[in-house]
Amino acid sequence: MPGLPPILQSLRLPMVGAPMFLVSGPDLVIAQCKAGIVGSFPALNARDEDGDATPMLERWLKRITEELDRHNQANPDRPAAPFAVNQIVHRSNERLMRDVEICAKWRVPLWITSLGARPEVNAIAHEAGGFVMHDIINDTFARKAIDKGADALIAVAAGAGGHAGPQSPFALVSEIRAWFDGPVLLSGCIATGRSLLAAQVMGADLGYVGSPFIATVEAQAPDDYKAMIVDSGAEDIVNSAAFTGIPGNYLKPSIARAGLDADTMLADAKPMDFSKGSAKPRAWRDIWGSGMGIGAVREVVPVAALVDRIETEYRTACADVLPMIERGRG
Repeated sequence: MPGLPPILQSLRLPMVGAPMFLVSGPDLVIAQCKAGIVGSFPALNARDEDGDATPMLERWLKRITEELDRHNQANPDRPAAPFAVNQIVHRSNERLMRDVEICAKWRVPLWITSLGARPEVNAIAHEAGGFVMHDIINDTFARKAIDKGADALIAVAAGAGGHAGPQSPFALVSEIRAWFDGPVLLSGCIATGRSLLAAQVMGADLGYVGSPFIATVEAQAPDDYKAMIVDSGAEDIVNSAAFTGIPGNYLKPSIARAGLDADTMLADAKPMDFSKGSAKPRAWRDIWGSGMGIGAVREVVPVAALVDRIETEYRTACADVLPMIERGRG
């Protein structure tokens, strides 16, 4: 992967584990990094408890940093991949600057920013030696992100989990690549090694993979959530703005289980709000997000087993594609 910065060139697979609200925590991140791919979590997942003397985010970063350092000392020939922290930079996030300062203090290597592009956040990340990847859903937002100091783009295409974009990955990546030659990650239904290779063929450098990791032993997701991922497929995903004010992909069975009618909620969008007093994030405890690629997820497994499976599929797909390329040349 010669077009990537040094920090992303030694990954086992061209893959970043996407941060997932209420799902990604230290156990998942550490397992992903030890398996050779970037692990990440949203800063807002580290929720302070009454009486805490040290912010939960700081304790998480201390644990992740120290465990990965111990792993690297014990396995110099197989070091862990770097980790990332996702900052929701929307104006309603009252914790943002505090969390940014904590991440800068711990010199978080990779920063993922979402729901807005903030030059001041990018500047702090860069001062701390961090590399900033900003997620976008269209070319207009992509250009704004780079103009405001992001180093890489995460193209969130149709079919991705959570706040998914509406555009085909073919269209989105093609428009970005017409002007941007920096690192591009692609999100949207990447759940197999073959789809990971397809993302690269399309023009992305890395795949941004979330939903398959919900059904892993290390994920913080409730057991019922993991089971629903295993039991569901693309037809079980519904897109709605009713929960956060931004269209997102959710598991329809979880909406029904909460006593709601997904069909009548599609137009019931509310303003986005990530403030402490908002009830919106609490809805995600029962209304569960997911991408459309989960048909490939058939059981709950450890992270290491999932990465092994995707690597085997990826290497096989690479070998299968080579003869096709040669025939095309002929």
